[in-house]
Amino acid sequence: MDWFSRRVLSWSVSITMEAAFCVEALEGALARHGNPQIFNTDQGSQFTCHSFTDVLVEHQIAISMDGRGSWRDNVFLERFWRSVKYEEVYLRAYDSVDEARASLSRYIHFYKRASQHPSGHLEKFLSPSRHESDSVTARGHGRMERAGHGAEGLFRC
Repeated sequence: MDWFSRRVLSWSVSITMEAAFCVEALEGALARHGNPQIFNTDQGSQFTCHSFTDVLVEHQIAISMDGRGSWRDNVFLERFWRSVKYEEVYLRAYDSVDEARASLSRYIHFYKRASQHPSGHLEKFLSPSRHESDSVTARGHGRMERAGHGAEGLFRC
């Protein structure tokens, strides 16, 4: 997730706690969105293992890890996963991992396009996709540099 726009840049589903699916999602985000200056994660084993951190080091990205029990450090992502669970996962009974993956893909696409600010002040809120579109447009006019690209970004996993 790009902290500036709150946009989900890449995601993956796995039925294990192995790092391979996280590395795949990381590499996908880097390939599509470029290198951020800083990459923030929690201290889960899939994020602290060499296969994951080596990708960040290889791309010269500073590694930032939350303190143990510091949920506020990644409140944006915690809120997103809460929404995924309560608005999608807990309402479904998936018959297979493939079905779960397809349904989650639809939900994340919906989130990117139509998520609403929890305060209800929609006139002041841009969805992550709209925010990205407006930021890219504004960047062309020299008013704003989009986070998540080049040395300005901060990604969160």
